[in-house]
Amino acid sequence: MKSRTSLVLAALMGLALMTARTAKSATDVADAIYTGGDIVTINDAQPTAEALAVKDGKILAVGSRAEIETAHKGKATEVFDLAGRALLPGFLDAHSHYINSLTVANQVNVYPPPAGPGEDPASIVAELVKFRENNHIPHDVVIQAYGYDDTAMQGGTLLTRWDLDKEFPDNPVLVGHVSMHGAVMNSAALKKWNITAATPTPPGGVIVRDPDTNEPIGLIMETAYEPVFKSLPKPTSAQEREWSLAGQMLYAQAGITTAQEGATHAGDLEIMERVTKAGTNIIDIIALPFITDLDKVLDAHPVSEWGKYNDHLKIGGVKITIDGSPQGKTAYFSTPYLTGGPNGELEWRGELMAPQETVNQAVKKVYHLGVPLFLHANGDAAIDAFLQAHVYAAASDLARDRRVTLIHAQFTRKDQLDKYVKYKITPSFYTLHTYYFAEAHIANRGREQAMYISPMRDAIDKGLRPTNHTDFVVAPLDQMFMLWSAVNRISRKDAKIGPDQRVTPLEGLKAMTINVAYQYGEQDSKGSLEPGKLADLVILNKNPLKVERMAIKDIKVVDTIKEGRTIYRAPGIP
Repeated sequence: MKSRTSLVLAALMGLALMTARTAKSATDVADAIYTGGDIVTINDAQPTAEALAVKDGKILAVGSRAEIETAHKGKATEVFDLAGRALLPGFLDAHSHYINSLTVANQVNVYPPPAGPGEDPASIVAELVKFRENNHIPHDVVIQAYGYDDTAMQGGTLLTRWDLDKEFPDNPVLVGHVSMHGAVMNSAALKKWNITAATPTPPGGVIVRDPDTNEPIGLIMETAYEPVFKSLPKPTSAQEREWSLAGQMLYAQAGITTAQEGATHAGDLEIMERVTKAGTNIIDIIALPFITDLDKVLDAHPVSEWGKYNDHLKIGGVKITIDGSPQGKTAYFSTPYLTGGPNGELEWRGELMAPQETVNQAVKKVYHLGVPLFLHANGDAAIDAFLQAHVYAAASDLARDRRVTLIHAQFTRKDQLDKYVKYKITPSFYTLHTYYFAEAHIANRGREQAMYISPMRDAIDKGLRPTNHTDFVVAPLDQMFMLWSAVNRISRKDAKIGPDQRVTPLEGLKAMTINVAYQYGEQDSKGSLEPGKLADLVILNKNPLKVERMAIKDIKVVDTIKEGRTIYRAPGIP
């Protein structure tokens, strides 16, 4: 028989074991718990929840409020009351040009209404004058603007060098075309970059000229503009951190926790690296070296360094651009533009930026490196050219998943969608064109083709995981307006643009969260609210799945949270 002492000891040991099993360990106690609103997980296995717990920058648990608080609430846990608002995964930018956000704060917004004041040449010039006077800019300093949309000018009058010369005889002025593929330059700017009547138009480039004198009238695009773009002023070393933080805050204000630098030149990557080493980054940034700078980037960064975040910056693949923009009439099509070319060319179909063989070799080079490819193609003929390059470069295994994303893919034909499925190509669509440029596409390409731009409905129904993007600064960073455009497909003039290609609000949200995570190969850490994933979150004032569809564009970002830390809070929010 056991002694009384041994029985007491056994009882005490059993009590201790029971206590150890029921008490919360330090690893179970959450830093924060969010509850009291709609939690939209973007996880089909658990679409909604009452509460979410965060620990050490990651999601600890998702479930009922009672379960979460019982298992994970400690004395130091901060409980956030959503007050009826909606909590979602942080938005992932499928395609934009992050590096341009560094300079936008020092440029003039001339988007047409409602995004800006640029409804005609006079209003653009007036805005430039106001900017010069308010900032006391000396007469020889370059002035830049962004967002000029020639398709939205009142009365169809286009901006020229002479409009700008009236107020800016000395300052070189560049008014960026909304496509980001060119700019209208005044006489001082044309002189600075030595573009004259004698300057030959390079292959794949556009220099719009006076038909009588051959003098450039202002608009320079594509390969003709690339040397100008590369030589534009960069921030000084003292400005780099300040401008970078301001640029990243633009993304944070839109609820974006991962941004893309969609055509990274070697010098731009060096800026991002210096800023990263200084500890400035508040969001994740994915850099895509441009094919023209690939060798230089590889010299400094072998492929073994790619695909891994270093203080929120990673090299995520290579960008190739093979045609231009449909609104700028430089996208490449299999049939002619109904309105002619940028210079009035007849039977104009656009053109590739490089011969097919060059495209073939570029795609093959990226596939050989074994890194993701992001390829820009807008027109259906450009998409055909890429598919031809894919067959050439991937001949040994056409259907292997190489993490290929077709950026824009706007004028995809139905037969091309089937090839995306067969070749495992992710289309990143651009549904904002159904609002901003639909009327231009109808005029240039005809109603039937314009109605099928960015066919997200058909892509989803075929089993693809399409993503959606703003292409900032081509369109504003406004994720709710982007979602609205995918769900409603309504033009600037209130026309229905391919209503059969509308998607549900949930499908639209997936195209800016979990599908983008798949695009980047980051689905295990981002894109949905699941335990173990990063606590990259956004709080909206209303739930996009519950409001009337036309009201989605009016939803506001309240908080943006990166790895458990609030990086943006809307003014006036307690």
